[in-house]
Amino acid sequence: MTMINTNNIDSLIGANVVDTEGRKVGTVGQVYLDSSTNQPSWVTVKTGLFGTSESFAPLETADWSGDELRIGFAKDVVKDAPRIDTDGALESADEDALYRYYGLSGSTVGQSTGNTGNSDDTRTDAAAGDRRTEGYDTSGPTTDDAMTRSEEQLRVGKEQVSAGRARLRKHVVTENQTVTVPVSHEEVTLEREPITDANRGNANSGPDLSDEEHEVQLTEERVVVDKETVPVERVRLGTETVTEDQRVSEDVRKEEIDYDESDIERKGRRARDDTI
Repeated sequence: MTMINTNNIDSLIGANVVDTEGRKVGTVGQVYLDSSTNQPSWVTVKTGLFGTSESFAPLETADWSGDELRIGFAKDVVKDAPRIDTDGALESADEDALYRYYGLSGSTVGQSTGNTGNSDDTRTDAAAGDRRTEGYDTSGPTTDDAMTRSEEQLRVGKEQVSAGRARLRKHVVTENQTVTVPVSHEEVTLEREPITDANRGNANSGPDLSDEEHEVQLTEERVVVDKETVPVERVRLGTETVTEDQRVSEDVRKEEIDYDESDIERKGRRARDDTI
């Protein structure tokens, strides 16, 4: 591990900050020096979405690997630290509160190095006046000469959800079918033929007068019904994607910046009154 001193302040700023378990807490925003030793004692850690929040963390229990600052506290402890304005100087009362919160001993007034690495960052009234000429925030700490306007932007995505189920189910249905089938049968016919030279011999072969009986077997066709189960077709379920347009409506907020010059006019009148 590398010793943390004024020689590596520039490297600290913007570096990743991790907790005792290696979880990322945020990035280093500013480094504060001990006013008695002129050595780094506190850093601010930019946390939250887009690094919009800053929490103070002590360097007393921190290790610097050259590209990562490991602090001796859990991520939630740092994020819940007392909120103190990061306006370039750490008041003794604020530093005492931080020492009590982290359970550390000691209390000195710290000065911020900002992003330059210089140990002397005490602001004079003249410097403050110079910043005010560029523009300052009347409701908070001094900023730059511009105001940032923000707005909410609507982000619409898609997700797959279950819309229902479809099943194939088969059951037996009985229906009546009528089929016409041709059938045949034999009937008795009587045939008579005259005595001719061709059949005369057969006619005279028997006794002159006698009793006789002839029999003919008759046949007929009958309808036989049999049933057989055979496959006729296969049915399966499938899906197809149909795309349709859906309109989404949601309220979004945005900031608007108005220009008010009434105060300029009032100051101008006061200046003219003073000259009379």
